[in-house]
Amino acid sequence: MRLLTAALCLALAAPASALDLSAMSATERTAFGQAVREYLLENPEVLMEAIGVLEQKREADQVATDLKIMRDNADMLYTNPADWVGGNPAGDVTVVEFLDYRCGYCRKAWEDVENLVAADGNIRLVLKEFPILGEDSLASSQFAIAARKLGGDETYKKAHDALISLVGPADEAALSDLAEDLGLDPAKVAAEMMSDETAAIIRANHQLATLLQINGTPTFVVNETMVRGYVPMDGMRQIVDGQRKKAN
Repeated sequence: MRLLTAALCLALAAPASALDLSAMSATERTAFGQAVREYLLENPEVLMEAIGVLEQKREADQVATDLKIMRDNADMLYTNPADWVGGNPAGDVTVVEFLDYRCGYCRKAWEDVENLVAADGNIRLVLKEFPILGEDSLASSQFAIAARKLGGDETYKKAHDALISLVGPADEAALSDLAEDLGLDPAKVAAEMMSDETAAIIRANHQLATLLQINGTPTFVVNETMVRGYVPMDGMRQIVDGQRKKAN
C-alpha cells in the first residue's frame, strides 16, 4: 500500500510520462487504478483543476493553429481584390467579416460593426461573402457580387445594406426590384449572378473558411485574432483595442 500511495502521489504531481505503469504487476496496476479512483472521488476539485488545465491547453493550441493558418493565407484573407473594403482603407486594424445575409446574428452585428467602424475611424473593414444558410443566402451573395461588378464599390455597399435588412425572401422578384433601385439592369445582374467569376469568388471564400475552421456566421478576423460568433459592440471595441496595443 505504501508503494501504491507513493505512486499515486507521483502520478498526481508529475507528468504522465514520468510514471511507468508497465513496471507494475497486474495486481499493482489494478490496486493503483482503484486508489486513483478513490482519491479523485474524495477530492473532485483535483479533477476539475485538471479539466481546466486541459481546456486552457486546447484553447492555446486553437489560437496557435488559427494564427498559423491566417498567416499562411494572409493574401486571400486580408487583400483579396474580390472583397469589398470599407472603413479606413489605411486603418491600423483590419476587421474581416465572413457573413451570410440571412443569418440573424449577422443582421444583429451589422449596425454594431457600422457604428464601431464609424466611431473608431481607423478600422479597415473587409467583407467576405460566405453563404451557408440555403438558396436565399446564396442568391443574396451572388447579387451583391454582381452589383459590385456592374456598379462598383458604392453600389455594392448599398446592395449589402439592403440585403442584410431585407424583409421577406431574396427571390427573383425582390432582387429584380433591388437591382432597379440601385440603377442596374436586372437582366444583366441576373446573368452576372450565374457567372463563373461569381461562383469562383464564393467557392474561394468557402475554401478559405474551411482552412480557418469557420463553419458559422458571423465570424470575424481582427488582425490576427479569430472571433467566432456575434460579439456586442463594446466587446468588439475591446478586441480592436487589444490588437492595436499588441501591434504597438
